Amino acid sequence: MALLLLSLGLSIIAAQEFNPRAVVQRNYNMARISGVWYSIFMASDDLNRIKENGDLRVFVRNIEHLKNGSLKFDFEFMCGECVTVVVVCEKTEKNGEYSINYEGENTVAVSETDYRLFITFHLQNFRNGTETHALALYARVPQLEPAFLSRFEETCKKYGLGPQNIVDLTNEDHCYSKR
Repeated sequence: MALLLLSLGLSIIAAQEFNPRAVVQRNYNMARISGVWYSIFMASDDLNRIKENGDLRVFVRNIEHLKNGSLKFDFEFMCGECVTVVVVCEKTEKNGEYSINYEGENTVAVSETDYRLFITFHLQNFRNGTETHALALYARVPQLEPAFLSRFEETCKKYGLGPQNIVDLTNEDHCYSKR
């Protein structure tokens, strides 16, 4: 039994090795992102929106690529208790880009993915004449190796966001235990 558990543990660790050659940054096959995901990091130029009780602080559970090309997100957030929200983002003309009305007009676009381990989304929110940028890193497993923080920091730099703009969600998901 101990050998079986050790083998399982080692296979999980080996499965989350980062392979930069597998990273896709355009021409996405969105059907490959369907499945269970975990929120790992978020970053924003308006930290109030991703801090505790922020309107953009959500914990992804599942992403589904729909037949019409749209994406369905199943989220949870804390509002005294775990609240489940399902939203559908409509496909735009650009590959990997979607739109949705939530707290303003939003564009949600894939920034990069390797399909099997992680995906990073970039959100642009336009509300009351203000533009907010947010990035979210989701993973297929609830924890990632530390190298992913460096990768996420590099992605954030492309959008003018520094390490001070990043929130680690891995120990913040109080709904996770209810999965």
